[in-house]
Amino acid sequence: MDKWWKERVAYQIYPRSFQDSADTEFPNDGVGDIPGIISRLDEIKDLGIGIIWLSPVYTSPDADNGYDISDYYSIDPKFGTMADMERLFYEAEKRDIKIIMDLVINHTSDEHEWFQKSRDPESPYRDYYIWQPPLYKSGKEKSPKHRLPPNNWTGFFMGEVWEYDEKSGEYYLHLFDKKQPDLNYKNPKVIEEIKNILRFWLDKGAAGFRCDVINIIYKTSLEDGKKSMAVQGIEHYKSQEGCHEILRELRRDVLDKYNCFTVGETVMVDLDEAKLLSDDSRRELDMLFYFEHLEIDRRLARFIPKKF
Repeated sequence: MDKWWKERVAYQIYPRSFQDSADTEFPNDGVGDIPGIISRLDEIKDLGIGIIWLSPVYTSPDADNGYDISDYYSIDPKFGTMADMERLFYEAEKRDIKIIMDLVINHTSDEHEWFQKSRDPESPYRDYYIWQPPLYKSGKEKSPKHRLPPNNWTGFFMGEVWEYDEKSGEYYLHLFDKKQPDLNYKNPKVIEEIKNILRFWLDKGAAGFRCDVINIIYKTSLEDGKKSMAVQGIEHYKSQEGCHEILRELRRDVLDKYNCFTVGETVMVDLDEAKLLSDDSRRELDMLFYFEHLEIDRRLARFIPKKF
């Protein structure tokens, strides 16, 4: 397969701060949009750019700057319309510029239809997310004041990773914001939903995906995590074999059928893990963002300094 991404310069566009235009439902509102990007394609081409990584433009309540997606198949009106997106693919292709979409599939928005349906314990969508019953303080009655979360994990946005839902009577897992419930990748139906999303955007004209926090999507267990000053519980979901298997499945069933590529944003990987994720013979990711060098003078990410 043609590895065109090895010969091109990539340029990230964060749409809302890039270029506003008058050609949307919210004209000249100070928020960048898709028509604004189209208006700058000639200048982007003149810079020598061959790939645009487009940060999320999907419909979102914006609890996390668009990384909380409520509909993977629609464009947020503040950025434009699906027709605008199709025109961006077309105009970029005319200039030999590839568009890479942001693929955010560790979690959805809590306003996504799947999650709202999953709040019903009898719903077929219940197992799309990770729900667990509460624990209670030893020797205490089962009352809200004695209710405890299912484990001791902490999250990437600091604090709790379990949110109690009164309608469900259970907690749901969110490694990021409480409005970003984690999907359950032990459910084959979730994987099929992701395949459909990939096909939809590749058929529209996307040339690949920047895969958000992609190495933490599979949770091996929900046991308590080792005591840690950083992200507690990460040993149960970082770069698990289940994640590798899912990446190979997505590659085999969808991605290899298109001339596309994937780059992973991978959380806290060391060099050996990075090699496994991007080894061409394993057919997982084509490339990844490797962050370990940013922590060469730190212990526990940015929190505790150390000598080089």
